Amino acid sequence: MTHWAYISIGSNLGNLLQNCCLAIETLCGEPAIALIERSPFYRTSPVDYIAQDWFLNTALKIQTDLTPRQLLHTMQSVQQLIGRKTSTVRYGPRIIDLDIIFFEDQILETPELTIPHPRMHKRRFVLQPICDIDPTIIHPMLGKSVQDLLNQLVTNDQEIERCSFGC
Repeated sequence: MTHWAYISIGSNLGNLLQNCCLAIETLCGEPAIALIERSPFYRTSPVDYIAQDWFLNTALKIQTDLTPRQLLHTMQSVQQLIGRKTSTVRYGPRIIDLDIIFFEDQILETPELTIPHPRMHKRRFVLQPICDIDPTIIHPMLGKSVQDLLNQLVTNDQEIERCSFGC
């Protein structure tokens, strides 16, 4: 059975564009994953742990035959391949970060994985790229579209700049 999902991608260490493009290429090179659409790239200020460099972020809409858990493990393998190390600083710098934001309209909460992503509605760097792909997606727990969530977000401390380049 084929499912759709939204993935958030970010990097703030090394060659940010190269890291993100390699993650997209590797993830979407998996036989059970097909890229449907990618948002533009955004240069974004860090959130929560602010004593670090800005990030480069994008979002993907994919089709997959994988379960959410299988997709998570595939994404973790891609992160390791690109060189992500376990950090002792929560929300700290990272060479690559891949998160499942939505997996259809599923609601899932396990020790390993929470869908929809539990902080996505507070993150402009997640909401804006997803809105670029489809602003009408409804958050299954909050009952609001991603566009409504973005419009309601107080973004004084979340700077974001659209980039003109891509992979």
